[in-house]
Amino acid sequence: MDERRDPLPAAPADPAPPAARRRVAVVFGGRSTEHAVSCVSAGSVLAALDRDAWDVVPVGITPEGRWVLVADEPEKLAIRGGALPGVEESGTGVVLAGDPTRRGLVVQEPGRVPAPLAEVDVVFPVLHGPYGEDGTLQGLLELAGVPYVGSGVLASAASMDKGAMKALLRDAGLPVGPYVVLTPRAWDRDAEACLARVRGELALPVFVKPCRGGSSLGIVKVTDWDDLPAAVATARSHDPRVIVEQGIAGREVECGVLDAPGGERPRASALAEVRVTGDHAFYDFTAKYLDGSAECDVPADLPGEVADRVRDLAVTAFEAMGCEGLARVDFFVLDDGGVLVNEVNTMPGFTPTSMFPRMWAASGVDYPELVGLLLEDALRRGTGLR
Repeated sequence: MDERRDPLPAAPADPAPPAARRRVAVVFGGRSTEHAVSCVSAGSVLAALDRDAWDVVPVGITPEGRWVLVADEPEKLAIRGGALPGVEESGTGVVLAGDPTRRGLVVQEPGRVPAPLAEVDVVFPVLHGPYGEDGTLQGLLELAGVPYVGSGVLASAASMDKGAMKALLRDAGLPVGPYVVLTPRAWDRDAEACLARVRGELALPVFVKPCRGGSSLGIVKVTDWDDLPAAVATARSHDPRVIVEQGIAGREVECGVLDAPGGERPRASALAEVRVTGDHAFYDFTAKYLDGSAECDVPADLPGEVADRVRDLAVTAFEAMGCEGLARVDFFVLDDGGVLVNEVNTMPGFTPTSMFPRMWAASGVDYPELVGLLLEDALRRGTGLR
């Protein structure tokens, strides 16, 4: 007799091994005057990282330029009671080996042979200003063969220098406001001629800025030509290369840009408008980070056609500068609906109040997802000529 039996149940499959966590070094602090802002940004990034997916190595750079291992304690990198955080010398010293066959951090301790710490899969350089956002660190990471979040050497350097940035944007046909660059050589040769050029080419008010600065540090609004020399001296205390920009009567609007894979057009975020209240003459460091006197509308209340033009110009500026990964593009929207590009920031602030993450949150991309997207983009892009 043909005996039929139910088939035996399949043996349970071996559980899949957990995916190996990739290692990300979050590098922050640095030698620029934006050291504290970088620390606050890094604290937010560290808090948002998915620890099931990432093995995190926080690396701080002291104001003197020493690289040290920092405790993975994001809460210690917040602004508390107006006190700004910073990277202290007390950590174990490390260096990034400029050797693509090693791709790792090396521990340096006095009197001991340097020892490898760990291979790094990707770096998130949460650095603002010179010696971090300006192509210098990006060059080191290229030499080391370690992928990193954000733009490469040229785009980082050109976007950091407001004079070079505006020249490239203007050459690409993008609308920018009038400006004059005062180089160190020209200033040392004939400061009076430099001042005369500014007075001859621009009209009051003007904004005097360090060419390679950020977070509104070292910026002076000048409404009387007699105050111009002191304003230039203030800017030069941050950077010997100075830019003087024509004051623009318009609304300050910002747009975030994220790169897209496979040559697709980058994505533009919802827009933000910044309005300064109180006694501030402009959107300065205190208004940005300390006293809460800046009001921000996200999304910005703009006519649809104006908002579309701003987003289109943001992507065009991103591509004209050769940016990668991310950028925040700042604009002036004039009363007649005209739009001027003001700045391109290749590593915008990542603090809890920063516009870049807020604009993407309003676009449906929350902070942890944003951080993850940027890291995946960096790994996909890799290093080398591209």
